[in-house]
Amino acid sequence: MNRKLSALSAFYQHAARHGVDLGDLLVSWQPGGGRGGSFKPFLHHISKSSPVPGRAIKLKVPRKHPRVLTAAEAQKILDACARLRDRLLFVLLHDSGIRIGEALGLRHEDIAAAEREIVIRPRLNDNGARTKSGLERRIPVSAELIRLFADYLHTEYGDLDSDYVFVNLWGRPHGHPLAYPAVYDLVRRLRRSTGIDFDPHWWRHTAATRMLRDGVPIEMVSKILGHASITTTLSFYGHLSVEDARSVLEKAGWFAERTVSW
Repeated sequence: MNRKLSALSAFYQHAARHGVDLGDLLVSWQPGGGRGGSFKPFLHHISKSSPVPGRAIKLKVPRKHPRVLTAAEAQKILDACARLRDRLLFVLLHDSGIRIGEALGLRHEDIAAAEREIVIRPRLNDNGARTKSGLERRIPVSAELIRLFADYLHTEYGDLDSDYVFVNLWGRPHGHPLAYPAVYDLVRRLRRSTGIDFDPHWWRHTAATRMLRDGVPIEMVSKILGHASITTTLSFYGHLSVEDARSVLEKAGWFAERTVSW
């Protein structure tokens, strides 16, 4: 509805510029100089103090909360993975909260088994995988993930000569790094077999929500996720419920002792 209103508003602004009084019905004039975003029109430096047209009608859209997987749903998807490579991919997303593009761009050198950490490095990848953030970051992972990685190398990867962790082992071209289309084909198969309508980004949301519910400080969650600002983390994960708040308060002993009797 807002897209339709935007198109209609643009038409009326066009009419207003050509002297049609009706245009003012859907145009509100606002003080200049406060235009948001990075876009600046031609000759903005001359006209930046002049009133600018804006939309007079806009519907308020409730913010969508990120969809997260329950523990039972996550386990059901992992159990439906017939191959260690696929299981490792989703365990990695669930354990670390990294983006699917960051997972597909991982090289063997990025996994430090002894330190139990992975390194996300911005680089060009043959499969088109992207890190989004231009900064390198290190993320701690579990010992179980490292063991699963070792099992995958021993059982399925073998002596394949490739720098990439996730590669085509059964599809074509064999040995090439796994690409986005192959992952979404895998997701579609798992959707059919489990009945869970998920996508890879849900694992990232699930990891972030789990960290926050377990009391990890939000600034640390922001750093792990690779967000440019803690504000981004707050805007995405401000959906934690009153039950989550109660759990944190109870852990902190807030309801245990009172300095004032009721």
